[in-house]
Amino acid sequence: MKILQLLRLSLFLSISIGVSAQEQNTGFKIEVQTWQKEQNSEFEKPLESPLTKEGLSVFKGLDFYTIDSKFRVEANLERTPYEPVFGMPTTTDRLPEYKKYGVATFEIDGKIYQLNVYQNQKAMNIEGYEDHLFIPYTDLTSGNSSYSGGKYIDLKIPEGKVLVIDFNKSYNPYCAYNHKYSCPIPPSENSLNTRIEAGVMAYKNLKNKSHK
Repeated sequence: MKILQLLRLSLFLSISIGVSAQEQNTGFKIEVQTWQKEQNSEFEKPLESPLTKEGLSVFKGLDFYTIDSKFRVEANLERTPYEPVFGMPTTTDRLPEYKKYGVATFEIDGKIYQLNVYQNQKAMNIEGYEDHLFIPYTDLTSGNSSYSGGKYIDLKIPEGKVLVIDFNKSYNPYCAYNHKYSCPIPPSENSLNTRIEAGVMAYKNLKNKSHK
């Protein structure tokens, strides 16, 4: 009798865990899909869109990689409070002031990777952006299915040492759409030796028959 009860309990727990994991995955996808819709909505508005007038006239939506939970990672954040402020190189002569906030270490497909996390010194003094963090990066898709100049991820300072990095929400610099912008260039140390097939894909401009 006790063995039967244990088997029933084990089955119940297995089903509960399975349902919980499925619910979390569904919630995660809905969150990313909502973000994607917000991105497209911004690009469709003439006053907010980074697109050129010509690009806006044919815009039918950004291309995204398939949403994949393996690219949503929980990184260990090692804070680096004594780093100096520096001018981050951009696609123009502009040198916005940043400071390395810390180093994020995470795992994808059993391999360990690291990314430097930065804080814009001007933004941190603006209401609503005090806890804003910034990760510019490149990977093995850069220049192929992703923009050659890399991509960005916006984050908030966590309370503890766990920093959730969702590459599914990584986006292109505005320079990918319009050369009038000045965009930070990802530091060489933020080059990942793997394919991050997540987030916004390379923009198919007018020379490439525009967007689908």
